Amino acid sequence: MTIALDHFIVSAHDRKAAARQLAALLDVPWEETSLGRFSAVHINEDLTLDFMQTADDFPVEHFCFRVDDATFDAILARLQAHGIAWKSEPFGAFDNTINTGYRGRGVYWNVPEGHQWEILTASYARQAA
Repeated sequence: MTIALDHFIVSAHDRKAAARQLAALLDVPWEETSLGRFSAVHINEDLTLDFMQTADDFPVEHFCFRVDDATFDAILARLQAHGIAWKSEPFGAFDNTINTGYRGRGVYWNVPEGHQWEILTASYARQAA
């Protein structure tokens, strides 16, 4: 059997608001309550992000989604419509610019919950040598 990531737990101070916001930005379905403790964002038919509420501090996690050009444009438009700043580099300033390196386009933003979210059109992690 091939190994596939099925779900991932995402810490949040307000799981419902965070799940709802991410689902709206990505234009994917979500559930307010999934398995009682989680608010689930259904990224695709194979992957769910389960937002878990906590009052504790948690580290900033990084989540990257590879998308096609049309989906990239649509997500970027939703970021803009929601007034969410983005940046072209993971540690750069929020300058609302697009990274065009690595044979594609990419941006980073930190909403919801301070986590770092990324969309890109070409994987830099899987470039040919």
